[in-house]
Amino acid sequence: DKLSQLAPGLELVKDYGWLTVLSKPLFWLLTQLHSVLGNWGWAIVGLVVVLKIAFYWLNATAYRSMAKMKAVGPRITEMRERLKDKPQQMQQEMMRIYREEKVNPLGGCLPIVVQMPFFIALYWVLLSTVEMRSAPWIGWITDLSARDPLFILPLLMTGTSLIQVALGAKPPDPVQAKMMWIMPLVFSIMFFVFPAGLVLYWLTNNILSIAQQYMINKQLGVLGK
Repeated sequence: DKLSQLAPGLELVKDYGWLTVLSKPLFWLLTQLHSVLGNWGWAIVGLVVVLKIAFYWLNATAYRSMAKMKAVGPRITEMRERLKDKPQQMQQEMMRIYREEKVNPLGGCLPIVVQMPFFIALYWVLLSTVEMRSAPWIGWITDLSARDPLFILPLLMTGTSLIQVALGAKPPDPVQAKMMWIMPLVFSIMFFVFPAGLVLYWLTNNILSIAQQYMINKQLGVLGK
């Protein structure tokens, strides 16, 4: 705000990158939440809640697709074992099962892809916004623009990511199933050096996603499968 008052266009030195069209509204919403909550960390948590509400039905569609995939998992596994020497027939049988059960194997991916630009846009907001510099949250988090000094938030984020894998559908391919468990661990390595504010955003998002996935799995009767 002070830069824009000094000269027209001077606020553009705060570069949000190629997703400025998303970053500016996110920052505006973040500042509104901060004016109410009085803390940038809680403002980030509030932002996640607002975005989760906005994307609720899109996420629900993805989680229902994952739950259906989880439900047909045992049938797919049995079929793959039975037809492991007949790859073409295996593929045809798999597609038949998906059609019968009205399952879209890619249904759980699209909503996540749609939301990734918002995550990247917020990443640039947290990196470029001077208000985050030395902004405390709670306890050991004294600077939301710097990494967590005790790595507590990244560890919690890794744990919640693994819980999400457990709640999701198990791929019929054993190699893919292993990769589903390995990927969150590999991905979480980056979060150990990311700004604490960004990790807080992703951790809060994971917790709310777990709650929604759990409820949908329970509704569709696939918990524990």
